[in-house]
Order: sequence, then C-alpha cells, then structure tokens
Amino acid sequence: MDRRRVTKRGAVEDVSVCSVMDLAALERKWRDLEARCNPSFFQSWTWTGCLVEERFPDPVLVEARENGRTVALALFNRRRRTLVLGQTGDPALDCIYIEFNDVLAEAGREAGLTAACLRAARAGCAGWPALALSWKRRLILGGISSATAALAAEAGHMRYDKSLVAPSVDLTDLSRCFLDRRSANTRQQLRRSDRSYAATGRILIERAETLVQAYAFLERMADLHRASWVRRGQQGSFANPFFGRFHRALIARGHERGEIDLFRIAAGPRTIGYLYNFRYRGHSLAYQSGFDYAGSERHEKPGMTCHHAAIRFATNWGATQYNFLAGEARYKHSLSDQAEMLHWVEVANLSRLRSLITRTRNFVVKGRCLLLH
Repeated sequence: MDRRRVTKRGAVEDVSVCSVMDLAALERKWRDLEARCNPSFFQSWTWTGCLVEERFPDPVLVEARENGRTVALALFNRRRRTLVLGQTGDPALDCIYIEFNDVLAEAGREAGLTAACLRAARAGCAGWPALALSWKRRLILGGISSATAALAAEAGHMRYDKSLVAPSVDLTDLSRCFLDRRSANTRQQLRRSDRSYAATGRILIERAETLVQAYAFLERMADLHRASWVRRGQQGSFANPFFGRFHRALIARGHERGEIDLFRIAAGPRTIGYLYNFRYRGHSLAYQSGFDYAGSERHEKPGMTCHHAAIRFATNWGATQYNFLAGEARYKHSLSDQAEMLHWVEVANLSRLRSLITRTRNFVVKGRCLLLH
C-alpha cells in the first residue's frame, strides 16, 4: 500500500497513513510515546505488540507528528475494505476482547489528536484504490470510550454495534473502609460468604511470583472457567486455542514488567478461585477468572470473596482503581461504585450508504414493475 499523507496545518503538523514494514522500529516508537501518554493497558505495547505479526497481517499505522516528534499513534489492521483499530477483524483472533481501546495520544491533547487520526484514517481509506469502488469504506472501533465515540461520529456515519458498562471501584478515598461504601445487602452477602469460607481456614490471596507459577495458575483458572461455562451449556473463552496461546505469550511479556497479577484465593487448603488481572498505571484490571462454584456452599459467593481479596491486595500496593471491565456479572456491579460506558461502533461513508439504499429501493421498485407487466 502506498504511503499517503493527510496534513492539517496548525496544532498537528502532519498526520500520515502508511503500511508497517518494521515492527521492531514501531515498538521503539510506541514505547517512547506510551511514556508520554495516559493510556490503558490495552493501549500499551505489552498488549498491542503481543503476537503482533499474527494479529496484524496487514497493519496500517496512523501517525501524528509535531516538530519532528510523534504525538499520536493508531495501529489498524486492514481487512478487505475495512480498517480495524487495535484488532484483526477476524473473530477467531479477536476472542481476546479488547477494551478501553483508543488512539495512543500525548497526555492532555487526547481529544484533538484522536480526532485528527480518525479523520486521517477515513481520508486515507477513501483514497486507496482497493477501497474506492465500494461504499464499505469503514472503520471498526471496538471497546472505545463515550468521548472517543463522539469524536468518531464526526469522522463519518456511525453505527453502534453494542455498548457495555465497565464497573470499577475508586480506591483513592482511603478514609473510608471499602465495605462501608457498599450497600447493606452487599455487605451482608460478602461478610456471610467470607465467614463461611473462613470456617475452613483463613482466607489468603497468593500472587504468582514466577513465570512457571503464573502458567500453573492460568491452567487451573482455565479448568474452573471451562467447568462453570459448560454447566451453562457454553464453552467459555478457553475453547478457542488462540485465547490460551495469546495469554501465555502476554504473561511472558508482562510478568517481568510487573504488569500481570495471577492470583489464587484460598481458605486454608480449599481453593476458592483464581483471578487474572492486569496492573498498569495505578489500575488493577480484572480480566479473567475461574471460581469453584461446584464446591461452594449455600451462602458462599466465590466471585465476591475473590474480588474482595484482590481489592484489598490492590489497595495495599497503592492502586487508585480496581476495574472489573465490561460484563454483566452481578457481583461486579454490587462491588463497584462507579462505571464507564464502552462502545463497539462502525464508521462508514454516509453518502455512499444512502446511495446504496436508494439503488436498492430503485431495484425493488423496477422489479415490481416488471412483475406487474
């Protein structure tokens, strides 16, 4: 693909759209910018660069530069007539489920730089011969914030695929106990669950300290995860082989950087469950779990008890937020005190879309006329 430039004079000196030839050079550029941003873990190179050659078979980079310095980056994969931000566009590879996805932009300038990069992606997309003949010149933006969705709407006709709530716990207020900020019903359920487990032995949380131990925790968590989903008539995340392979690679990349927390929560000799969290920029993100629902008693709630232990652990290392990520599990909402909406959207060319609808309607009308004659 030819390199194309979309330039806007002013705050952003130059925004370019080009294919990626040197992933090692991209990593250096990404890590350098990452240090000057306020990104989520899903925007870090630890996540983005994991199995990057496989996940981005046709990578397209949007880069904003100012005074010779990179101030924004967005890595897309080109899949047929579509650019997909931070993902492949292939459901089999996107099973790892990205959230808090966005343009990586210099701190304090996120809105303007994000808008410039999305406009450039759309303009570059429209300029490529391979895409010029179809109205499906679109961007797919998954797991983006409401602020980014509003900016995306300015880049073209936007259609929402879905929106999900990502609940979290604010850990900055240390003057009040975590439980004191929960509802009376949640406090009762959690204390009753903890008391029941504690009858077996003291509730302890163990973090995997070595890579070998982290892999062992991952395997045990996967077994419990599969068992709980099979009981519901479904397969669960680990049914896709790529899911497990990606996360073994991610753990190898992130563990030595202190960005991976794999936990075993137990009451004496009894395992309650496992948690797989990301630790990044003061946030603990609860990504995956496996709980022993089959072995739980009537008043025992393994999800609540495990996350309660992990929240205390996060508070002790100085986390400012414990994020449950998107999901409808009841315990997530019971334990949280704030939330953010995440959106999965498509941005397309409105004029071409209207044109297609018009042509389709005309075709139907003509067809009916022929049948009448």
